Amino acid sequence: MCESMDDVTQAVLAKNDGLAASLREELGRRGVGVVNLLSSPGSGKTELLGKVLALAVERRIPVAALTADLATENDAHRLARSGAPVKQLLTDGLCHLEARQLRRHVESWLPADTAVLFVENVGNLVCPAAYDLGESLRIVLMAVTEGEDKPLKYPTAFGSAHLVVLTKTDLAEPAGFDEAAFAAHVQRVNPGVEVVRSCARSGDGVATVLERVLAARDGAPVHRPPLAPHPHGHEHEHAQQTTGPAASRVS
Repeated sequence: MCESMDDVTQAVLAKNDGLAASLREELGRRGVGVVNLLSSPGSGKTELLGKVLALAVERRIPVAALTADLATENDAHRLARSGAPVKQLLTDGLCHLEARQLRRHVESWLPADTAVLFVENVGNLVCPAAYDLGESLRIVLMAVTEGEDKPLKYPTAFGSAHLVVLTKTDLAEPAGFDEAAFAAHVQRVNPGVEVVRSCARSGDGVATVLERVLAARDGAPVHRPPLAPHPHGHEHEHAQQTTGPAASRVS
């Protein structure tokens, strides 16, 4: 009997979840926290991450970063200005990272004294949301220029976040961003999740993001999202990537 595409997808995701769980356990024994950063292209994720890395370096916290893109090493060059160890991961056309790719780079490159590894995922709020990377913290970022309805359009991403970061807040007024509506939409898909306001240009929110990351790494309680990426794997609800009645079931 031929396997359906859904069966194949579930098998791929199940294999990934197994690899992610073993990687999380291994890195946990080494005292390494992994932060998975998800966002759309152009959210300001790289700029904010660079500021967080620079602050960690200034405070003598051993951090490192892996940045993923389909092509170019532009983001690695930008992040390296922070002074932290940085490596580019090219996906060769793949629209997301998987645990096997992260494991390969952890084994071959990650500095031994690393306390926190930041993983800048491919700019995409669909595919990356389905793949657990063995992270201890998943942060979903969104710029005010993207519109306040994004949490409803991408409920799997926002519904799996341990922390949500709103970026480019200095542009909220000229962009006509409705922050109250955004906050309500976030809570609809992920009740109780914290939203951190940030502006990489001014530095607002940078210290808060780093503090939340370090707290999670040190074992502080982490928000449990309805579509938690761990410890029991994802609820692989790709059908929820829609608006309307189906989306309302996420809340």
